[in-house]
Amino acid sequence: MASGPGPKADADQERAARRRGAAVHDFRLWSRIYPATGREGYVPVAFVFTGKTAAQRESRMQRLEQTARRYFASTPHPGEGYTAVDCHQAVPVVVTELERITADPAGAAGPVWRRLGRDEWQTLPEALDNPDGERLYRVQLQAARRRQAEREAAQREAQRPVCTRCGEKFTDERWRETTRSSWPGEWDRLCGPCAKEAADRVEAERVARREAEEAAREAAEAEAKKGRGLFGRRR
Repeated sequence: MASGPGPKADADQERAARRRGAAVHDFRLWSRIYPATGREGYVPVAFVFTGKTAAQRESRMQRLEQTARRYFASTPHPGEGYTAVDCHQAVPVVVTELERITADPAGAAGPVWRRLGRDEWQTLPEALDNPDGERLYRVQLQAARRRQAEREAAQREAQRPVCTRCGEKFTDERWRETTRSSWPGEWDRLCGPCAKEAADRVEAERVARREAEEAAREAAEAEAKKGRGLFGRRR
């Protein structure tokens, strides 16, 4: 399975999305007339159809949807695992019927609006909302980063050295100790406790040899003194 985008690519995408959102509101003329909507995309556009038959009104809405798709359609975010879409360059277009508004007890405040690109009828705030937009993208972006971190942690764990004596994996501290120098150490293939045990054993053997050598020298000196006798003469 292909790996997800790295942290740098994620950050670049996020910054680009913010720049696009800022450009939409600050550059266009309508942003100087209307306040910011608080949502991604351009100022919304509403069409209210009336007259003729319900089938004819539906046909007209379908023709509008086919013709205006390039303006209201959102673009998928690049990268594996993203179902969120980028709505920053999209024009939210909602349609309704006058007959539908008058038939609903709540009127225009009821679920009488359909956003082009969707199938369900919703209230106007629901139709203008982008639950599959930037909010979902941030959630999926965090999930992608978490999966990437988990993959990297698994790869690192697979490379963790194992002690050739006891079979235990190295701790992070021991791993750093063995990789700190380019010159291989005597016990770099041993974990911390085994390396300490080996070092202690070598030190104990060295001390024992030195003590044995000193004892042998002292015994030799004592024997030499005994052979010289009084006044340093040999007997």
